[in-house]
Amino acid sequence: MESNDLVEDDLRKGPNRRCIVTGSVLPKEQLLRFVVGPDSMVVPDVEGRLPGRGIWLSPGRDVVNTALAKRLFARAARRAVVVPDDLADLIERILHRRCLDALALARRAGQAVAGFEKVKAELKAGRVAVLVQARDAAQDGRDKLKALAPGAVVVDQFDAAEMGAVFGRDHAVHACVAPGGLARRLTTEAALLAGFRADRTP
Repeated sequence: MESNDLVEDDLRKGPNRRCIVTGSVLPKEQLLRFVVGPDSMVVPDVEGRLPGRGIWLSPGRDVVNTALAKRLFARAARRAVVVPDDLADLIERILHRRCLDALALARRAGQAVAGFEKVKAELKAGRVAVLVQARDAAQDGRDKLKALAPGAVVVDQFDAAEMGAVFGRDHAVHACVAPGGLARRLTTEAALLAGFRADRTP
C-alpha cells in the first residue's frame, strides 16, 4: 500500500475528507459526497447515506465541471464510470429543494416565521439562528434586519416567490429560523448551495 493510500485510509476513518479536485481536506459537512451506483453511474449523495466508497468534492459549480472535464470521478473510483453532463445543475436542484424543505419543516414545527415585523421581534428576543432574506428584497430592509442579527447565519439563496411558497403566500421577503436541528441543516446545506448559485442574479 502506498503512503498516499495510508493517508486516505486515515481520512476515511476521521471526520475530514479530501476534495479530488482541489486537494483540500475539510470536514465532511463542508463537502459533497458522491458514490458510484451498480450501473456505474455517479450519484450525488447529499445526505451521506448511500452505500459505497465516497468520492468528495468541494461545493462549487466550477469544481464539479473540472472533475467532469478531467475525468476525475473515474480516476477516484478506479473504474469506468458514467457521469451526467448536467451534474452541477442536478446538484443545485437537489440542494435547493432540500433547503426549502428544511425551511418548510421549521415552519410546520413552529420554528420559523416570516414577515419583517415578526422577524424583527424574534431577532430582538435573541431567538434566531438563521436569518433568511430574499435575494430580490429591498436592500434597506435587508440591512436593517442584518444589523439586529450579528450572531445569526444569513441565508440569501432564494427569491421572494420561492420563500412565499414555503409560508403559504405569494411572496415572503424576510424569514427566520430558531436554533435547533433544522436551523443547523439549513445552514449546512445553504452553504453548499451557495457554491452553485454565487453567480446567479435574482
